[in-house]
Amino acid sequence: MQTSSTTQQVKVLTADPSAIGLFGLAIVTLVASSQKLGLTDGLSLIIPWAIFLGAFAQLFACIQDAKHNNTFGMTAFGAYAFFWFATASSWMVKMGVFGPALAADVDGKQLGFAFAGYLIFTLFMTIGAMETHKVLFFIFVLIDLLFIGLTFDAFGAPEAFHTLAAYAEMGIGLLSLYGCGAAVLNTHFGRVFLPIGRPFGIFKPRG
Repeated sequence: MQTSSTTQQVKVLTADPSAIGLFGLAIVTLVASSQKLGLTDGLSLIIPWAIFLGAFAQLFACIQDAKHNNTFGMTAFGAYAFFWFATASSWMVKMGVFGPALAADVDGKQLGFAFAGYLIFTLFMTIGAMETHKVLFFIFVLIDLLFIGLTFDAFGAPEAFHTLAAYAEMGIGLLSLYGCGAAVLNTHFGRVFLPIGRPFGIFKPRG
């Protein structure tokens, strides 16, 4: 007696998470840049947005991109999600939330080394963004400028670097909102409703 077996493959479709990831990035950078530019004061009401939008929203996008087998998106959203977790925690240390002993032992140059590491990471990711689309590429260019400003500012460089970081961060927020809108509406309407620009086509895969 002969038996036969069949294998059935089931494909699970999940939505593109880039829109929610870019939305989280947009909101937190808009709020944070307002403080750097002197439009608002203090860090207390930036911290919740750093945790829930900057961190959790991008972490969600990271996990979903992993399901899409999108290494670039997973790494980018994950790395910046943990950046905002760390940034919010650093602010709370500085403000004395975890006690006066930790607040008294703060050395801002340590953040400078972290920012420098993120700058190097972002430069690599900027190269990758060139073959995604132009809106994402320019978001990464602005993130490069942000980390240049943050790094030098943390090491006590002139005020111009703080200003550079502030305006770059505001630019990230505005451009990320556009990228979020494009990701949603282009998919929703099934056509290019908001243009995002084609990849540069410089780094093509090997045949």
